[in-house]
Amino acid sequence: MTDFDPDATASPVARAAQTYAEVEDALLSRWPETRLEPSLDRIQAFTELLGDPQRAYRVVHLTGTNGKTSTARMVDALLRARDLRTGRFTSPHVEKMSERISIDGEQLDDDAFVRAFNDVAAFTHLVDADQPHPLSFFETVVGMAYAAFADAPVDVAVVEVGMGGSWDATNVVEADVAVVTPVAMDHAQYLGDTLGQIAEEKAGIIKPGSTVVLAAQEPDAAEVLLRRAAEVGARVVAEGVDFGVVSRAPAVGGQVVTLRGLHATYTELFLPLYGAHQAQNAAVALAAAEALTGDTPLDDELVRTALGQTTSPGRLEIVRRSPTILLDAAHNPAGAEATMAALEDSFTFSPVIGVVAVMGDKDVEGVLAVLEPHLAHVVCTRNSTPRSLPAAELASQARGIFGEDRVSVAADLSEAIDAAAALAEAGEALGVSIGSGAVLVIGSVVTVGEARVLLGGHR
Repeated sequence: MTDFDPDATASPVARAAQTYAEVEDALLSRWPETRLEPSLDRIQAFTELLGDPQRAYRVVHLTGTNGKTSTARMVDALLRARDLRTGRFTSPHVEKMSERISIDGEQLDDDAFVRAFNDVAAFTHLVDADQPHPLSFFETVVGMAYAAFADAPVDVAVVEVGMGGSWDATNVVEADVAVVTPVAMDHAQYLGDTLGQIAEEKAGIIKPGSTVVLAAQEPDAAEVLLRRAAEVGARVVAEGVDFGVVSRAPAVGGQVVTLRGLHATYTELFLPLYGAHQAQNAAVALAAAEALTGDTPLDDELVRTALGQTTSPGRLEIVRRSPTILLDAAHNPAGAEATMAALEDSFTFSPVIGVVAVMGDKDVEGVLAVLEPHLAHVVCTRNSTPRSLPAAELASQARGIFGEDRVSVAADLSEAIDAAAALAEAGEALGVSIGSGAVLVIGSVVTVGEARVLLGGHR
């Protein structure tokens, strides 16, 4: 990083933060993640002032619509199993901002997060003064992550885009491996209203000479991604052709999978995550790790250990029993379909009561339509953000899909969870046996994060 003494020359607003709360306040005072101005000018100016830390290590860069965070966590675990020091950047966070930046598999603690902010704070104001628009919250945290990874130093950074690809602030890296998880409709107001348009934006992370790891894609998306790879001379390895899931079977606490990698087949691996989509994510992660580390297979026991220890908070995560309460961050129809398939595949709960709080700019009707066949009742509520759809509006849409008798409204998330738990425990009143019910909290990462705090889910 470029030498700079912030106390010597910075304005008062650039002076060092003392506490985690001060860093939160400083970051939240910037443009929010939902306010976009498609340009890499600010982040490029920022990283240049920092000495281009993102060029100090190899990079696995991930985009796609669903599954990015789970896949990133698995790539991270597999690379650490190879004795590589890793940095991981994911977003959004579930409970706490510092989750976004991890080194060696551990999120930054409060003191390290404050240091990461102070290392870059003075430079943010230099960029602000020189650019037509100030650095955003997301751009600032990306700069913090890239600088922290260089300072560690790490061997490899596993970096998840925030949204899209081409104009995403993370896209100042020249990734060795570009991963594209399945592309589906989401963020249409920003990325385009067809799969091809969305894939075009996500294809921006594919760089000359890189290896592209493609999850199975719809034809319109696949065409765009393959064309981009050909244009820049990137090598492509594709699910179903070069790697994939050979078999999977539900098991207590997750599933047992056999995965075909790029160089070997890894049999009967325990994966403590639920659903076919997580098995697919594991196959993609395995291919990405193999692509980065060379032309020889990974050690079978290292793969077994790495995947066997994988966690993904807020992804069909069980946080309480009696009744069982699960949290899932699905927020678009494709994500909800994967979650519902996993719920049916891996559990036998009846009834399942939904607690739903979604953002107003999402395909609310599409998500509700996916949930309807699987949930006996939904309690409509909202999370604490202004973007959250008001509970009454959500309930109005839900009644058109579930019917009047299967929808209720709660003013806040705590009340909604209590109401859903009572319904799940009183399953006999819904025509099923008592004691077999469960609650599924779903609709947004923010919703899941707030529920996790309420239920003591933070580990």
